[in-house]
Amino acid sequence: MQLTGSHVLNAPVSKIWGMLMDADTLAQVVPAVSRLEKTGDNEFKAIAEVKIGPVSGSFSGDLSLADIRENEGYTLHVKQNSKIGNADASVAISLKPITDSQTEVSFDGNARLSGLLARTGQRVISGVANTLTRQFFDNLEQAINENP
Repeated sequence: MQLTGSHVLNAPVSKIWGMLMDADTLAQVVPAVSRLEKTGDNEFKAIAEVKIGPVSGSFSGDLSLADIRENEGYTLHVKQNSKIGNADASVAISLKPITDSQTEVSFDGNARLSGLLARTGQRVISGVANTLTRQFFDNLEQAINENP
């Protein structure tokens, strides 16, 4: 499944970068993540509760950051396992200043699903991915507004 998109946030690149590199902030803004624990440099254990159409489950796995370019972006690797299937994703995240107070955050990558997740159907999963993406950017905007 392809994951692509972008969103403009009303904050400078340095602020967005700091938030995207902070585990506590990520745990707050990433939808469905109930816990994010640092296990090493740029490596985390992630626990998530996800509902995809009629299927829901608790996921546990690893999240890591690679190819880190300060204030420009990184590659996010996620491997999550559950009773309803597994997800393995790699997504390039890029930050681009639009003005001194606006930043475009874009992402491009793909996710491979297996088990019941893969059988749920591309249309349902794409809809859920779009909803989770919207929630992520809404949550990030709220966090920016709460911490000017």
